[in-house]
Amino acid sequence: MPMPHRTFAEVAKRRLVGKEGSERVATIRALLGELPGYRNGPYADLRKWLDGELDRTRTRAKVLHRDSIQVRREGAAQIALVGPPNAGKSSLLQALSDIQIKTGDYAFTTLRPVPALTRIGGVLVQLVEIPGLIEGARDDRGGGRALLGVLRNADAIVYCRAANEPASSLDVVRREVAAAGIEKPAVVALTKADELGDAGGEDLRRACDDACVDSTDAQVVVLAVSVLDDESLDDLREAIWNLTGLIRVHPRRDGVVEQQEPFALAAGATVADLADRVHHELGVSCSGARVWGPSARFDGQRVGRSHVLSDGDVVEVIAR
Repeated sequence: MPMPHRTFAEVAKRRLVGKEGSERVATIRALLGELPGYRNGPYADLRKWLDGELDRTRTRAKVLHRDSIQVRREGAAQIALVGPPNAGKSSLLQALSDIQIKTGDYAFTTLRPVPALTRIGGVLVQLVEIPGLIEGARDDRGGGRALLGVLRNADAIVYCRAANEPASSLDVVRREVAAAGIEKPAVVALTKADELGDAGGEDLRRACDDACVDSTDAQVVVLAVSVLDDESLDDLREAIWNLTGLIRVHPRRDGVVEQQEPFALAAGATVADLADRVHHELGVSCSGARVWGPSARFDGQRVGRSHVLSDGDVVEVIAR
């Protein structure tokens, strides 16, 4: 004998409390399987109600998926620009890349992560601007939980703070990142350095000292950056490259350095690793290489398969 329809309705509501997504769909399907197959009457009404709940749950799941924050990785590494609202991240991203984005002298100009590619020493690296993090981000204030999720997938972090803002403005952000259990290689960029005025030199030194004192890493690199100063932007690019932990190796063939993007390899990569990246068959047949650059004792040194390469090496692989 089937359960009375009023009792079934109460049981169904209790079983659905707190369930979302696939768990809710599975529960609804189980309830539908327990219903008698009457085409009319209260049980038919219950089936119609459960069918409606199933449709609403699926629709809600699609909306959540559409609105979730995901950044597709491109380039050799992904570096996140992180800081408080109005820290100059958008202007910095625009100066480092060819992207055109909205900027403004007010908080929360950027509402979603913005990716862009920049070329460092010939290698494409992806920069991702994270919208301003605020206190309570780890508890999802300001949508912080999703933003921290994007940050968790990055390879390294550039913490951004306007040079004329107090150190405490970045302290909040770093505490939220630490509380979320995110530990990444990082540098601190003091942005808008050109806005410090006539007394800017002393203020900038003080800002750099504050950033070093407030860092949990005594070896943190602190850079003063202005989007109007190409030299400071180049310094930041090089610091970003160092964060990746990668090396750039230029292939050479028949005595000519190939005019192509250098290979980005993990630190400690060998001649055999490079050969395999060029082509798997070359990796198998590689017997060694000739090397020009930092890892060679002299230009054109003949080395074996296990020779460890350095950033900036030019390598001509030798096959058996």
